[in-house]
Amino acid sequence: MTINRVKYSFPDGFWWGSSASGPQTEGAADVDGKGKNIWDHWYEEEPNRFFNGVGPQKTSQFYYKYKEDIQLMKEIGHNSFRMSISWARLIPDGAGEVNPKAVEFYNNVINEFIANDVEPFVNLFHFDMPYELQKIGGWTNRSVVDAYERYARICFELFGDRVKKWFTHNEPIVPVEGGYLYDFHYPNEVDFGKAVQVGFNTILSSARAIKAYKEMGQDGKIGIILNLTPSYPRSQHPADLKASVLADAIFNRSFLDPSVKGVFPEELVQILKEEGYMPEFESGDLEIIKQNTVDLLGVNYYQPRRVKAKENLPNPEAPFMPDRYFDNYVMPGRKMNPHRGWEIFEKGVYDILVNLKENYGNIECFISENGMGVEGEEKFRDENGIIQDDYRIEFIEEHLKWVHKAIQEGSNVKGYHLWTFMDNWSWTNAYKNRYGFVSVNLEKDGERTIKKSGQWIKEVSRNNGF
Repeated sequence: MTINRVKYSFPDGFWWGSSASGPQTEGAADVDGKGKNIWDHWYEEEPNRFFNGVGPQKTSQFYYKYKEDIQLMKEIGHNSFRMSISWARLIPDGAGEVNPKAVEFYNNVINEFIANDVEPFVNLFHFDMPYELQKIGGWTNRSVVDAYERYARICFELFGDRVKKWFTHNEPIVPVEGGYLYDFHYPNEVDFGKAVQVGFNTILSSARAIKAYKEMGQDGKIGIILNLTPSYPRSQHPADLKASVLADAIFNRSFLDPSVKGVFPEELVQILKEEGYMPEFESGDLEIIKQNTVDLLGVNYYQPRRVKAKENLPNPEAPFMPDRYFDNYVMPGRKMNPHRGWEIFEKGVYDILVNLKENYGNIECFISENGMGVEGEEKFRDENGIIQDDYRIEFIEEHLKWVHKAIQEGSNVKGYHLWTFMDNWSWTNAYKNRYGFVSVNLEKDGERTIKKSGQWIKEVSRNNGF
């Protein structure tokens, strides 16, 4: 490919890479002193809830294969990669002694990234609450906020000399939804009051980590990663519009506004007051949140949210849920990923970036996750053993065209990270859907093979465009 054929070229220094998390890739779940997290515990309790009974113990063995994996990242053109530290590996009970084996592992990984010119972006919390802390209520318990701030300080102290991009949380709305509303994460409670408290304490923990980062004189940037899902109304009818505003306040602005602006959205506060669900907090908390906003925002985008006004009155006896204010809407003629059952709407990524530019001070941001999960991807393997994932190349290209358009219009978006580098374990779905640039063969000790999309992204990165 010659450089003059590049139609969509990206700014110098654009971050090309991918994202993953500790619990989904490391494996070695009970090795070298790692403590149990909620996933290890839940799998022991209910292995039947995990696809094909595959749990988090082995996953993709990054713990043992990190050198090989980082080589492959470099080979396919990564200049950056987002990883997470496992809180329960570093501090097995979440609040006590630091595990020296974990310090050694993360030092080795970070050094290996730097030696290969791949900048490590490090996230502190990716759904993996240490089980000992969950036993006292997890994020519902304020003392867990203290434990998290201590954990963050320890990480900054140990690794901050080399890591210059930090993130406090990944998709913090997900543990709220999964653990306390919709029953897809442990502790599987359905309790709106607890959900609100978890959300508030998570935001407070993020602000306190940012405050600690600044107090320690660290010289990088610290942010948060949010799954921003534009809420599109079915129509311009006032009732549909109102439904979309409330859905947006609950699922997007609940974390976006305090993280970037330091305040919670009025519409959300209004609902919580009216319904009697205001969280408990202490004097000074709101000031800490106000004063400690993010430097950098990671944006995860997979699919849009489409909503309409409620069709029916809610059951007064049922648990209180966010969808008391809207119904989900299936748009006729939508484009689908048939494997994952998700709508593909590429323009959504542009709409998010325009919103950040117009309403959030054009904060420095990057696409920190975007991707396409495909079940049974083996059927696309050719005679040379390469997965011909043209559908993934097309998916990425179409999203990147919209990112490019946003950049042309002045968006401060600095990079694109695919979810994910290699096929990894995905919570209760385990290995059902594959997302990686690199395939992982579980039958052959996790053997890695670069897919067609991995070869393609190498060219994109080399040409800084396509």
